[in-house]
Amino acid sequence: MKRLIMLMAAVVPLSAALTPVAADAVARHHDNGAATRCAPVRVSAPPGAKVEHVTAVAHAGGTVTFPAAPPLPQPAPITDVPAWCDITVTLTHPGAKDHVNVKISLPQEPRDWTGRFQATGGSAYLAGDFGAPLVTAVKAGYVAAATDAGVGQSPVDVSGWALTADGKVDKPLLENFASRSAHDMAVVGKDVTMRFYGSPVRYAYWNGCSTGGRQGFEEAQAYPKDFQGILAGAPATNWDRFAVATLWPQVVFNEEDNHPTQCELEAFNTAAVKACDSLDGVADGIIDNPRDCHWDARRLVGTKVLCEGHQITISPADAAVVNKIWEGPVSPNGEKLWYGPNKGASFGWLAKAGTPFFVADNWVRYFVERDPGLDTTKLTYQRFAQIFRQSQREFNSVIGTDDPNLYAFRNAGGKLLSWHGQADELIPTQGSVDYRERVERFMGHTNVDDFYRLFLLPGVAHCGGGPGPAPTDPLGALVTWVEKGKAPDALATSKAN
Repeated sequence: MKRLIMLMAAVVPLSAALTPVAADAVARHHDNGAATRCAPVRVSAPPGAKVEHVTAVAHAGGTVTFPAAPPLPQPAPITDVPAWCDITVTLTHPGAKDHVNVKISLPQEPRDWTGRFQATGGSAYLAGDFGAPLVTAVKAGYVAAATDAGVGQSPVDVSGWALTADGKVDKPLLENFASRSAHDMAVVGKDVTMRFYGSPVRYAYWNGCSTGGRQGFEEAQAYPKDFQGILAGAPATNWDRFAVATLWPQVVFNEEDNHPTQCELEAFNTAAVKACDSLDGVADGIIDNPRDCHWDARRLVGTKVLCEGHQITISPADAAVVNKIWEGPVSPNGEKLWYGPNKGASFGWLAKAGTPFFVADNWVRYFVERDPGLDTTKLTYQRFAQIFRQSQREFNSVIGTDDPNLYAFRNAGGKLLSWHGQADELIPTQGSVDYRERVERFMGHTNVDDFYRLFLLPGVAHCGGGPGPAPTDPLGALVTWVEKGKAPDALATSKAN
């Protein structure tokens, strides 16, 4: 496999600003400097949809703050934001009984617009965030867009939309969440931009992480002409598998009747990092490539760990549980089903006894089993394997987002830049590697790096954080690739203090 794991050396950050040539072109394009009026515009509905209504709200700009929306962290205030206009288009799809809100945020003054359009993605069960991502993009000179897919603005709660009144999966809303809404957003966002400024979008970009990363891959696979550039971080691809596989630690706890504390679990991670830290020749407290780390949890048996003032001795049963979690889910006959978390990734989300990862918990209870009362901490190995296979059968074609055929995207001139932290504690990093390998096998005679690059970041957690340095401006690297033809051989990274 050629150049799958790209070099992670720090480089001079790539600016997201326009190149001088492009900047001149945009300046000439908007040289009248006239302000537009923040008002509803006529909108052409995407195929298969109808426009219900359009609203517009003007914002003065300046410093913009945002309310907290747990479990997501509260965004920091954004300063020096130019005046902008929010145009919200509500769509419906005949027969679906849905109401999908698409918000487009446009710099009020044409001179503040670079000619670029940026569609922003969601997280967990949130299809799009109507707050900080849009304002951040406006500040950078983009017209920005987000969609709620008709499922609301909660990344956690699916109880209001997953099932119909008769207990069946609401297929139209799931289709919205999985794929349709992102494409509709691209169509509507470009149309609103053209009507607002009287000028078309020059460059269209997708920017998302986690669910947003999965949406970006869906766009590349199913709607290859929507975006010239797609940035997809920590993508939740292989949804039909990963969203069941991340329940595996709870299954192990239940079947082995052993629930190590978080303190004990992290002692195993600490030991693994210590043992494998220097495999890359640099002692920095980070496992560079966890696949090279073959440290066995049984090496810690007999070690005494101080947890909340109590001394605990690591047992063989504890080590067996941790090895099973790292190995990832297998069927009762030993067939590997999917990947586990990398050594070095925190156990805090997936392996907290009695508290299953909410994405996986909701997916299994509402969509696969259609039983909101199901206790996913009580699954046996056999029942887990059945649920895993059921999810594949019923939902791979809907939300698997794993089609390796990217010929249409490549032929359209698109560029796909993806990155995934090696210490991702929510979505197993190896899933991204698996997809990239499948693309290379499917497109064997094509140099995949010409249009799709995957960066694996040592020590970086889900969408950032962790002990390793995270990307500082991956969107800027993508812009440079699309607009100047300079493909990134590395990403600029830094470690937050």
